[in-house]
Formats: sequence, C-alpha cells, structure tokens
Amino acid sequence: MKNRNSKIGMLIILALSFMSYTAISDKIVDIEKSSVTWKGYKVTGQHEGTINLASGKLTFDGETLTGGTFVMDMTSINTTDLEGEYKGKLDGHLKSADFFGIEKFPVATLEFINVSGKDGNYKVKANLTIKETTKPVEFSMTVNKNSAKASLEIDRTEYDIKYGSSSFFDGLKDKAIYDNFDLNVNLSF
Repeated sequence: MKNRNSKIGMLIILALSFMSYTAISDKIVDIEKSSVTWKGYKVTGQHEGTINLASGKLTFDGETLTGGTFVMDMTSINTTDLEGEYKGKLDGHLKSADFFGIEKFPVATLEFINVSGKDGNYKVKANLTIKETTKPVEFSMTVNKNSAKASLEIDRTEYDIKYGSSSFFDGLKDKAIYDNFDLNVNLSF
C-alpha cells in the first residue's frame, strides 16, 4: 500500500509539473524582412516613408500571442514619396528637434502590456515611447504562421511633437500639419 501511494504521489507531482509548464516562447522578428511605414497628413496633402526596426520579438503561449517588444531606429526615418532636394529637406526636418529629435532620442519603443483575442486576431494594449514620453496605445493585430500585421494611429502632440499643429498654433492655414499619423507594421519571424 505504501509503495502504491508513493507511486500515485509521484504521478501527481509529475502531472502537476507538466501542467505548470507552459509552452511560452519568443519569436524574434526578422528586421530585414519586416517593415514599418508611416504616413503623415497636412492640409495640402500627405507624405509617407519608412522607419527601420532595430529589434523586435513576439511572445506566444503555444499558438496564442501574449506579448511583444519592439525598438524602432528613429535615425532611419525616411521619406519615400519625394526625391532630391525636397526629400533631403523633409528627412532632415523629421530628424530635427521640431519632430523626432534623433540626436537626443535615437529610438522609439513599443511594449505590449495586454493582449486579448485568439485564432490570429488580437487586440493589443501597449506603451509607446517617443522622445522619452510614454503613452498607452491600442491597436488590432493579425498573426499568421510566420508573419503579423498591425496599424496604429498616433497623436504626435502627445509626444511633444507640436511643429505645425493647429491645436497649438494659430494662423497656420494651409501650412498646418495634422496631429495624427499612421504606422503600418508588417512583421516576419
């Protein structure tokens, strides 16, 4: 009897050990195959471009997305809808203190704080840090086998990027730049 109870006890301990073990894994994002594109809007039109990822990972419990952390290289911000002198001027202005101030703030980070959903469709709450200011953001993310997509709308003024904002400056007329900009993210891992 004592031997039987001992075996049952060992089986229970073994079963509990397997139950407490979860298949949590990090999938490292392939920054060369992934892309972050941005689109900014102004009264007279829009501009768009890219930002390189410096690093990124998604965390899964089995097949279910549970977290993620990303670092964007703000020194790489680039305009793709202009060429020549105008491209150079806009790229330089975006990197200046009027916008992202890359000399002082070379990276921006996104850290997931809550993920809900299943079957590849998720709602993500995250903290976005730009210019040392951290604000919560929410967005939808779809995850397939080795890829993920998300779109975020960001209010730049929440990160002390107020240049050309009619929310802060009067009389801008057609020189006004809208406060919100879009980030579209395509990840490969």
